[in-house]
Amino acid sequence: MGATGLTTMIPLAYLVSAVLFILGIKRLSHPETAAGGNRLAGIGMLLAVIATLLERDLGYTWIIVGLAIGGLIGAVMARTVKMTSMPEMVAVFNGFGGAASGLVAVGEYLRVLNAAETLAVDSGVSIMAGTLIGAVTFSGSMIAFGKLQGFVTGNAISNPFVRFSAGFFLAVALVVAVYLAGFESNLLFYWGLVAAALILGVLFVIPIGGADMPVVVALLNSYSGLAAAAAGFVLENNALIISGALVGASGLILTGIMCRAMNRSLRNVLFSAFGTGTASAARAADGDRVATPIDAEDSAMVLGYASQVIFVPGYGLAVAQAQHRIRELADMLTARGVSVRYCVHPVAGRMPGHMNVLLAEANVPYEQLCEPEDVNSDMENIDVAVVVGANDVVNPLARDDPSSPIGGMPIIETDRAKTCIVIKRSLSVGYAGIDNPLFYLPNNRMFFGDASDALARIAEEVKQL
Repeated sequence: MGATGLTTMIPLAYLVSAVLFILGIKRLSHPETAAGGNRLAGIGMLLAVIATLLERDLGYTWIIVGLAIGGLIGAVMARTVKMTSMPEMVAVFNGFGGAASGLVAVGEYLRVLNAAETLAVDSGVSIMAGTLIGAVTFSGSMIAFGKLQGFVTGNAISNPFVRFSAGFFLAVALVVAVYLAGFESNLLFYWGLVAAALILGVLFVIPIGGADMPVVVALLNSYSGLAAAAAGFVLENNALIISGALVGASGLILTGIMCRAMNRSLRNVLFSAFGTGTASAARAADGDRVATPIDAEDSAMVLGYASQVIFVPGYGLAVAQAQHRIRELADMLTARGVSVRYCVHPVAGRMPGHMNVLLAEANVPYEQLCEPEDVNSDMENIDVAVVVGANDVVNPLARDDPSSPIGGMPIIETDRAKTCIVIKRSLSVGYAGIDNPLFYLPNNRMFFGDASDALARIAEEVKQL
């Protein structure tokens, strides 16, 4: 194909890839079409990559090496990473996306300096935006990864010095970025901008408690998209601009959805230090309250002769890898004529949609999934609500105590069901750091143990009914 043909075909390829991105994202909104949507977006990205390589007329040696190494790493991670570690992997992907975009900006800035070219204002703005957002996304995502993995404290940190430091480094980064983009090129100042942005990313995420990680992951995903869009402007690549803008916008929309699910503003999430209360302080008011235990045989009797059962999955389900066990038990109950549904709270787990992904992996029928507002209005008629590894999303304090750290957050009101069974290893607090009065209510029973083992034992007893 001649140069004229390429000039015509490459913009068309970018347009087709953009359309595929949009269609792919749209189809991701429903489990039945999500796999097809993912394939459409993948085809769009492949088309955009091929068009970019043809447009730039690059040497392919290192590109092929990079594709081989990256593809191998990606394939291994996709096959070996456990579902419990999926939030950490998403955080790492966000960080790598930000780092890649930031490195594009760094490379372009160094190219301009080495060529002794004058940096145009529009290019300078794109480079500085890509550098700042990319570096913040990378370091912030690494801290989010550490909090999710456990080697960085998951507690919220309410410290005025941290907030002051974050404001200071933000101001420094913005001033330096404006100076470099509009006035004078200076390599030392530029590396100072990179350093300030990396520190800012750490200070942005480190104060936020683990309970808010789903919101933070969504926000960092948006940042990675914005960084990619900035890289697109640096490279004058329309496909990168469009895809980055789509990711940035969808990430912001998802962040808003997660905030509404918690009945909190984004500012409150970022600066309220949610979850600073300690477990000991939270349990100080327990008094002589006693949680009533239940065993597998009695649980099976309650479930097997119920009319309506609601399963409420939480992070404990992911830790125990119990998604297949809960599906097996639900199938047994359905075979007995019991109406079974799964109520999924938007912020259950450690990332947006965590529980949905787990249940989809176990082939849970989509029509059995519902949201809190779908069941709360009829909760008094639910015979049994089975809470599997969840804590804060079923805590009545969110509804009954406005002064609670989770006050006002919409919950799944399992305390109003005729009977509630909580499957949990212990009476330990959730990420919010507060005790759960549900555990001590007269209509609640505690099944202590690993979720997978507990569900298997209950299912075995149901078989005997």
